[in-house]
Amino acid sequence: MNISNLTVNEVARLLQQDCDEELIGRLKADNRISIAKLISRWQQKRERIAAEQERIRHLYAFERELYAQGYQYIAGVDEAGRGPLAGPVVVGAVVLPAECQLPELNDSKQVTPARREELYTAIHNCALSVEYAVIDVGTIDEINIYQATVQGMYQVLANLTLQPQAALIDAVPLRELKIPYQSIINGDALSASIAAASIVAKVERDRLMLEYDRLFPEYGFAKNKGYATKEHQAALHRFGPCPIHRKSFEPVKSMLTTTQELALF
Repeated sequence: MNISNLTVNEVARLLQQDCDEELIGRLKADNRISIAKLISRWQQKRERIAAEQERIRHLYAFERELYAQGYQYIAGVDEAGRGPLAGPVVVGAVVLPAECQLPELNDSKQVTPARREELYTAIHNCALSVEYAVIDVGTIDEINIYQATVQGMYQVLANLTLQPQAALIDAVPLRELKIPYQSIINGDALSASIAAASIVAKVERDRLMLEYDRLFPEYGFAKNKGYATKEHQAALHRFGPCPIHRKSFEPVKSMLTTTQELALF
């Protein structure tokens, strides 16, 4: 192939394919500025891909330790929605095959909504087992958000169709769990399995909040997902709490207390 006879568009199409070092060397020798720019962009893209592959490889460090101990099926567990003023907390659990490649997999908070949806589909396509549990507002108010999260984690692990041999959990210890587990602070950014669970939990919860937005449009749940944004708090003060607001959370709790006190007079 005579490189000098190729047009810029032809070289661009060529670089979209698998190129060996010999061909790249010949392209680098071409003295056309436009070809040099194409090669530079190709190299930058290649470096980004390599860096992402290395990042994903590091995400399996905890899993590899468990694989080395003989555990084959490892569940990652995480939640979405501990902090909002409204809506349920959702817990996700995912058992990934070893070294499953999911580009851009990360803590769900670090991923755009569009990419979360893509990852959600990719996780379901490659995972050995996926499950989620929804813990409603009534339970949160009754036993507190931490205990509701713990309950959801036990529930989701028990409901996995493929029972895990070990578990990696974001931050929360599950002392009554019958399988070996490790509780990892910021685990959704450090473990592939936990990151996958965080994506599942976040997507499922966001979908629920979109449904609640249709029922209670005045609070802007489609946008704020129940978190205490200025707009949400303004709506809360204007309209008062709705059925999915957490009565045990401030400022909802104080609003209800004040309302109850006024009702006595």
